[in-house]
Amino acid sequence: MRKPFIFVILSLLILAWMTLNNLVDDWGRLEGGWENLTTFVSESMWPPNWSVIEAQSYPVCEKDIEFFCSVGYLGMLETLKIAFVSTILGFIGALCLSSFAARNLMPMYIAIPFRLILAATRSLPSLIWAIIFVIVIGYGPLAGVLAMTFYTVGYLGKLQYETFEGMPSDALEVSKAMGLSHTTKFTSVVIPETGNHLLSQLMFMFEYNVRHGTVIGIVGAGGIGYYISTYLRFLQYDKVFALLIIIFVVVVLIDLLSLMVRSFVTDEGDVRKPTWLKEMMKLYQSRKASSEQ
Repeated sequence: MRKPFIFVILSLLILAWMTLNNLVDDWGRLEGGWENLTTFVSESMWPPNWSVIEAQSYPVCEKDIEFFCSVGYLGMLETLKIAFVSTILGFIGALCLSSFAARNLMPMYIAIPFRLILAATRSLPSLIWAIIFVIVIGYGPLAGVLAMTFYTVGYLGKLQYETFEGMPSDALEVSKAMGLSHTTKFTSVVIPETGNHLLSQLMFMFEYNVRHGTVIGIVGAGGIGYYISTYLRFLQYDKVFALLIIIFVVVVLIDLLSLMVRSFVTDEGDVRKPTWLKEMMKLYQSRKASSEQ
């Protein structure tokens, strides 16, 4: 098993190198690249300009702590709000669609159309969705919320229906034998069985939307990306670097929050096995025994 795996990895590396060599027409471009980067960082980005966490001159700050009137705080707060709303709405929308896209929950003639819908929503990156909604409804955070919601539905939907298809078949067989409806089966069997994976996907998507919120803001969809775009336009790279550090810190904190949240559904690193399955098995066996009598 080990030798075939190593052979496959080496083959893929060789293929990747051949493909890269075909893409690059002049490797001489790398000469002096590191020197150019260090010069740019030392002269344009370092040290970070922490004026982004000071109160703005306009409008007049009415807070006791000036930090709460700063570009860094207001921009990051708006990004977090956009990411939170779009993640929750996208997660719920993805659950509704993915329950019909899973092959073990629905026949193929129903699953395939819903898979196409999910594929269509994620085929456009959230940046393109943001441009579309900025054109439709104008600049602002609402365009960002709608853009990331659409992309979240497609992205999470695929992860979810693949998770549903990978769940143990015993639980589904019991639910089918009991004649449960699709809604009852999904809410009472599928979600509890895959809850840990769904929670992990939710936290990952929230982190992704926070990071990507900096990008959609560049096209006018709100958030800290708007300020990054403004500073880039005026070549204020030291302020951009300070905002990037703030984004990095927030993403790390979200990752720690994800670990804390997932600890509630894990037990010493192992996923807790749901006890409802045993109860359903007992209920099914008791009904079967009573019907035979």
